[in-house]
Amino acid sequence: MTCFVPFNSKNLDITFFVFRPVVVLMDDLNDALKHFSLCSEGLGCVYNSILQSIHGNMTSMLSNVSSMAILLDHSFFDAYAGESRDSSLAAKFSTGDTLSMTVMVPAIDDVTELSYACLALFKSCFLKMEGVTAGICFKCHSRPRVACLYVWRSLHSCYSWLLNTDYRKIIQPYLDLQSHDLKYDIFRVVYVSGDNILNLQFYPAPRMFENKGESSEDGLEMQECENSAVEL
Repeated sequence: MTCFVPFNSKNLDITFFVFRPVVVLMDDLNDALKHFSLCSEGLGCVYNSILQSIHGNMTSMLSNVSSMAILLDHSFFDAYAGESRDSSLAAKFSTGDTLSMTVMVPAIDDVTELSYACLALFKSCFLKMEGVTAGICFKCHSRPRVACLYVWRSLHSCYSWLLNTDYRKIIQPYLDLQSHDLKYDIFRVVYVSGDNILNLQFYPAPRMFENKGESSEDGLEMQECENSAVEL
C-alpha cells in the first residue's frame, strides 16, 4: 500500500508522534504501534505510517505500552508547500522506502521568516536533488517549528546528497543561521496503513503517554486525520 501526504493539507490534520524505545527488540514495539494504527482508523484517520530511524536516534509513533517506549513529543502540522517528480499533488511512499526529515526551531519566536527561508531553499534545491521523488514543507500548529520531509529512491541517493559539497558548504550553514535548534534524521518506512498484518500480536486498546524529560528523538509515526478527529 501507499501513504499519501498532500502538499496542501487544508482538509487534513497531520500529526507526528516521536518515541524513544526502551526495549532491545523493536518488533514488539512496532506491533504495538500497528495495533494503534488499526484502532485510529475508526476515529477518522485516513493514512498512517511508522517510520524507524536508520541511525537509531529517532523513532516516531503513538505507543500504547510505557514499558516499550517513551513518548517524547507529538504535534500537529500543516503542509504549506511541496513538489514531486511525477507532478502529483502529494508525496507518496510505501513500506521499505527511505525518507529524510529536518525539524527546525527559529532563532526568534516568529516562524514566518524561517518558513519562507525553508520554502526558498526547497524551491531552489528540489530539482537538483538527484534521487529524490518528492518533498514537502510543514509548519507546526502549536509551536514555532518548521519541518521538511523528502522521499528518496534509495538510501544511497540520500547519503550522496548529504555528502555533496554544496549541502555541507552552503545549505547546512544557511540552515544553522536560521535555526537555533535543528534536528535531522533518515528513516526507513516499516509500515503504512493497509499493509498485511495478519500475524500482528494483540495488545490492549492503546493509551497515549508522555514523558518530556528528554529532548532528543528516537522514532516517529505520522498520521493524517480528518479535522473532526483532531483529538487523536
